[in-house]
Amino acid sequence: MRAIESLRLAWRSIRGHKLRSSLTTLGIVIGIAAVIAFVTLGASLQEGVLGDVSPDDRRNVYGWAAEPETEGGPLAGAQPVFSEDDLDEIEQREGVEAAYGYMPLSTQALAYEGEISPQSDALVAAGPSYIRENRLAEGRQFEQGEREAVINPAVAGQFEEDVSVGDELTVALQGGQRTTVTVVGITESSEGLSPFEGFEPSPRVYVPTDPFYTEDAAAAFPGGDSGGANNGSDGNETETDGNSNDANDALFLAIVVEAESTDDAAIEQAKESARSYLESEESDASALLDDGLEVRLQTSAELLQQLEDVLNLLQNFIVGIAAISLVVGSVGIANIMLVSVTERTREIGIMKAVGAQNREILGLFLAEAVILGVIGAILGTLLGLVAGYLGAWYIDLPLVYPLEYVVLAIVVGVLVGIFAGLYPAWRAARTDPIDALRYE
Repeated sequence: MRAIESLRLAWRSIRGHKLRSSLTTLGIVIGIAAVIAFVTLGASLQEGVLGDVSPDDRRNVYGWAAEPETEGGPLAGAQPVFSEDDLDEIEQREGVEAAYGYMPLSTQALAYEGEISPQSDALVAAGPSYIRENRLAEGRQFEQGEREAVINPAVAGQFEEDVSVGDELTVALQGGQRTTVTVVGITESSEGLSPFEGFEPSPRVYVPTDPFYTEDAAAAFPGGDSGGANNGSDGNETETDGNSNDANDALFLAIVVEAESTDDAAIEQAKESARSYLESEESDASALLDDGLEVRLQTSAELLQQLEDVLNLLQNFIVGIAAISLVVGSVGIANIMLVSVTERTREIGIMKAVGAQNREILGLFLAEAVILGVIGAILGTLLGLVAGYLGAWYIDLPLVYPLEYVVLAIVVGVLVGIFAGLYPAWRAARTDPIDALRYE
């Protein structure tokens, strides 16, 4: 029996039981669609989170100090230990282009045109290059020593009337003080600019460390609180717990060290230069590190890899659950093929009586199972691509189709058909023609 004839007979049998065949392939359709949809959403999420990091940002080295046993991501258990003098010294080290502090400052609310929006953690003090020019939708970077700010779209659209470049925004700080900043730039998205912020689309107002922290803020957080210090509204020092502090006493929760280039060797050199200084007795941080703290320095690539590993683990877990549907679908095909063998026992006997070989009977039923698997894979792939597109559109993620999974889905459909139909086909091929002709 020719292969084409086997396919024709298999297709005739499938069409003769349309409802049964449709329900049989449904398990394969759902399994393949779930896998494709979740993989698409996973790839789109990774692109949305990781793909937005520019090459310039990848040369950053992020540092913070925490107890050795502290687990978690960036800033987990972080304590303020880095002084302005430390940053100046690191900037002079070999392989370092720039070094600046990072400090989230506690706020109560943002106010614009008489409208108030409660915000507890909107203010971030950092260096000008923390917001790259290519991350700005409009305006420019802020400048050190100026009461300027760059905001993200979440802040710009927070009020009834959108905040624009050149507008003044009032920030209510913890303790009741208020300060006014001039908006000089708006970022292109509300996603976090670094692993410190977890890439979350929260409202953010980015300001220079000078004067918003080194001049205005108290030197340390009471009790080591990482929530930020209070700011003054006019450049004067603010007293906390009755103590006045000089600018040089301000300690940063974290630092950002920029390598001279994006080359891996250059980034590693900047990282080691910063580490060797911070762990030496020359640094102001070294005295505080003796209190059981250690400096943690990680490159952007290392931090992004950790995040990517977490996303991959989550995606694989969900895909594994979705793949259970494929097992259910393969059991369904095997069950229906066994029923088909029983129903067509007399037909098998007639074919053998007129000279059909065992391999031809085997090929006939195997072809039927493979057709069911391939149809399920094709329909499941199309459904999965549509579901992935709708999911990415709804969550507002850049759409990324993992095309290798489309090919894999077809292969899986064929394999599911083969393995599910192998035993029923083998059983049909071994049917005794005399017993088959007697079968009622």
